[in-house]
Amino acid sequence: MSAGNRIDRRFAALRDRGRTALVPFMTAGDPSLDATVPVMHALVAAGADLLELGVPFSDPMADGPVIQQSSERALARGVGLATVLGMVAAFRKDDADTPVVLMGYMNPVEVFGLQRFAQAAAAAGVDGVLLVDCPPEEASETRAALASHGLLQIMLAAPTTPGARLDTLLAESQGYLYYVSFAGVTGASGLDVATLRQRIAPLRGRLPIAVGFGVRDAASASAIGAFADAVVIGSALVSTMADAASPSDAASRASAFLAPIRAALP
Repeated sequence: MSAGNRIDRRFAALRDRGRTALVPFMTAGDPSLDATVPVMHALVAAGADLLELGVPFSDPMADGPVIQQSSERALARGVGLATVLGMVAAFRKDDADTPVVLMGYMNPVEVFGLQRFAQAAAAAGVDGVLLVDCPPEEASETRAALASHGLLQIMLAAPTTPGARLDTLLAESQGYLYYVSFAGVTGASGLDVATLRQRIAPLRGRLPIAVGFGVRDAASASAIGAFADAVVIGSALVSTMADAASPSDAASRASAFLAPIRAALP
């Protein structure tokens, strides 16, 4: 564990308080370029413990229609990886504590340059990176580059992941393990809380387990928060902000959406 990383420090503090982490996801640059940083601050004020910031990509294979469309809108506004890092740097001017994780795909990182990306991300104030299409078998170079700048690489697991591979992912992941609640894409419905609880139970204790996909509201977040270390909510939040008229409107919608979910969690 990296004692100097905000992610590890935040989970340690939450564990001491018996609190479940709330991790909202938003796509950088959506619903507008100017809304991203105000929304990030609004989410923290409403109770977010960590932030996942999506890097727009043209072929987000793990994402459902809501996040795909938000990514398309952001790309149409010219949002690239450099833009996203600039947003994180702007957020850091007023928030030095909240962990920020970039979530996306390998292609933009490879185009940017792995070493250059790791250095620039750390300088901007990023804490961790979750690359959906970077399996552990191919992650050594990426992990080494990130680690050289104090960044954590977070891995993704699913209900279809075999036991031996889950052990590998737990060993290789840093910060937390992102566990997909069901086999499908973001925003889909198919949440079976009882089955999910059984699958999560043997994973607890080695690394914080964050559960995402299918979390839509306070009720579903509360049900998962009863046995997971963190709850990730994305598509429902992105949808709530999609047609916001201004950055302040987007921030208000984000806050109103997240506050009752925070209140429902342990």
